[in-house]
Amino acid sequence: MMKKWILIAASAALFTSLESEACTGLLVGKKASTDGSVMISYAADSHTLYGELYRWPAATWPKGSMLQVNEWDTGKPLGQIPQVEQTYSVVGNMNEHQVAITESTFGGRPELVDTTGIMDYGSLIYIALQRSKSAREAIKVMTDLVQEHGYYSSGESFSIADKNEAWIMEMIGKGVGNKGAVWVAIRIPDDCIAAHANQSRIQQIPFGDKENCLYSPDVVSFAREKGYFKGKDKDFSFAKTYCPYEFGALRGCEARVWSFFRKYDKSMDKYADFIKGDPSKEPMPLYIKPDRLLSVQDVQNAMRDHFEGTDLDMTKDAGAGPYKVPYRWRPMTFEVDGQEYTNERAIATQQTGFVIVPQMRNWLPDAVGGVLWFGVDDADMAVFTPIYCSVTESPECYRVGNGDMMNFSWTSAFWIHNWVANMAYGKYSYMIKDIRPVQQELENSYQEVLPAIDAAAAKLYEKNPAEAIRFLTWFSTSNADAATARWKKLGEYLLVKYMDGNVKREECGRFKQNGYGLSASPEFPGYDENYYRSIVKSAGERLKVK
Repeated sequence: MMKKWILIAASAALFTSLESEACTGLLVGKKASTDGSVMISYAADSHTLYGELYRWPAATWPKGSMLQVNEWDTGKPLGQIPQVEQTYSVVGNMNEHQVAITESTFGGRPELVDTTGIMDYGSLIYIALQRSKSAREAIKVMTDLVQEHGYYSSGESFSIADKNEAWIMEMIGKGVGNKGAVWVAIRIPDDCIAAHANQSRIQQIPFGDKENCLYSPDVVSFAREKGYFKGKDKDFSFAKTYCPYEFGALRGCEARVWSFFRKYDKSMDKYADFIKGDPSKEPMPLYIKPDRLLSVQDVQNAMRDHFEGTDLDMTKDAGAGPYKVPYRWRPMTFEVDGQEYTNERAIATQQTGFVIVPQMRNWLPDAVGGVLWFGVDDADMAVFTPIYCSVTESPECYRVGNGDMMNFSWTSAFWIHNWVANMAYGKYSYMIKDIRPVQQELENSYQEVLPAIDAAAAKLYEKNPAEAIRFLTWFSTSNADAATARWKKLGEYLLVKYMDGNVKREECGRFKQNGYGLSASPEFPGYDENYYRSIVKSAGERLKVK
């Protein structure tokens, strides 16, 4: 999934890490959603991650079987652990029991990485999904595994959810020679939303709330032993102890959480100085109660955020260029005349492998209730297609092996979406107006048809579960492949319409599957006044007409 870099206390080092790998996760409790579903989200952001849909079928294993654990990012063998007798089916980051797990790396104190451990963060996720029927069970599976076999990765925040509840668990190792990890898991209240984005977020731990807070017995005593903390237990902060704040962690990480929160809480602007890089200011809460309920479309759209409506809006400065591009190519920081500057790091970013919104619904059978909304590449221009958690195969467009990072495939959704997005990056303000209607048309069509699919599948499931699963597999795969084909047609349309910097007029007024509806005579739009003024400022004398 993602190569994990240890984030150390220097801003430059942290930004070097974030420019390579950094993920965002949002969480929504069942009473904070419009329909009573629990939702989480995840953008697997990496310049080297290929977007595809993983799947593990359910299986029964002979007693005494061993499971080989390889580092998720590199494939490096880490060791073997005992296999359980029964494993559950998993598609992407959701299993057949509507359990979903995602992550974001915060790194934390580098001396706490245990290179002798067996369990890395990715293996923890996908092994726990194969062994858990609930979020609480997944937390136990994950923490038991690292306790027994050691934790190989740096600090992680995990979203762990099922059809009834959502949790954030944060974990960090204890260094070579000290097997296991210190960790804390907090249940997000049903009427609240939460988020994490590559910075530890859990502050004080409610030790007395055994129902909604779980933690390793030595989470505080280990910090005392290492000299990280000397105060009273009630004042202990997991984040400040194991992943102290500094400029890069706030500006590149907490700012993403803030941008999501402020959409649903007008008071969040009071944290503006904090997220702009001042660690002396009051930190944001782990979760908030939103001022309105969130739909699955709201969560999907939140993953497309570029700080719009804030003074960090990426379309408002000269870096956006003449076409208001809300992206900045790496590296994250740059230097001019000896002064270091930073680019913003928004939720939506160009280097995403895949983006998901797992939706869990407790009023339906598990096979029908779990929907993994799955897209590839940049979330801003991804199409979230519904993949039911019970499917028995992946769509061709998301199939593992259909292309890779070095081999293009015209039937791969990842490559088709990258093709379209990379055209749009060159002329964003124009092309996004053509991209958005097709995206919305596809996603709206899924929302419109899903209630009927749910009802039909649930009724069929009562009589013939296997047939219901075949039906849901057909629906999920056929829609994903059709969406990819439609996106390919959109890419053709954009190339024809905007070829050579010109713009062809639309004669039919809408994109059509059987033709482009464009005039053969192009228009020459040039640039806007602000961009022309910048040209005059830098080269006016040379370009002046005399």
